[in-house]
Amino acid sequence: MAEFTDRYDAGRQLAALLASRGGSPDASAGGARAPEVTAGVGPLSGTTVVLGLPRGGVPVAEVVARELGTPLDVIMVRKLGVPAHPELAMGAIGEGGLRVLDEAIRRHFAVTEAELAEVQEREEQTLARRAELFRAGRPPLDLRGATAVLVDDGMATGATARVACLAARKLGADRVVLAVPVAARDTVARFRAEGEADEVAVVATPRHFRSVGEHYADFAAVEDEGVVTILQRS
Repeated sequence: MAEFTDRYDAGRQLAALLASRGGSPDASAGGARAPEVTAGVGPLSGTTVVLGLPRGGVPVAEVVARELGTPLDVIMVRKLGVPAHPELAMGAIGEGGLRVLDEAIRRHFAVTEAELAEVQEREEQTLARRAELFRAGRPPLDLRGATAVLVDDGMATGATARVACLAARKLGADRVVLAVPVAARDTVARFRAEGEADEVAVVATPRHFRSVGEHYADFAAVEDEGVVTILQRS
């Protein structure tokens, strides 16, 4: 059975987890079940900004921002997909020229330097185009000294989440909280061990995890226009 009806349901459950921050187990997910991972999630004090990872993380982030009463923006990242398996991330890029690579996956699929360069060039063009479209001339929210809550619809390899954490710190965030509805257990363990985020909040870490989408009853693609609409009304 899917853990979430759709991204908005996932956002409500994630917001409840973040709001409870050490409260009773039933405070998470509307009493549906206790959160499986709450890695040191403390009070969100001071200036807090919720940042959605486009595109699928933005509807989730919209709910989280509304429930927490914080501003909403996007943090621009793009997955670098394995050429033969585009949905599998071998790395990711972010604003400001940031890049992270999963060398183990790259070696496993024998991705050459030329293939990597081709994928990266294509994704850089998409990232720049979407940043202009989504922000419509607005500057990014000021993260200096703020708590940045980075929200995606799920986390498999964690490549995009890693580069998003780096980007938030480069933009001046004082504290980075990574918040996702569902994630692979080994990926969460690596984030906790390596300190890539100051804190990690995950509603569900299923024992059998193959992809993010299989944990949603409705995992319809989020189009560019949908992201623009969400940001305009927020």
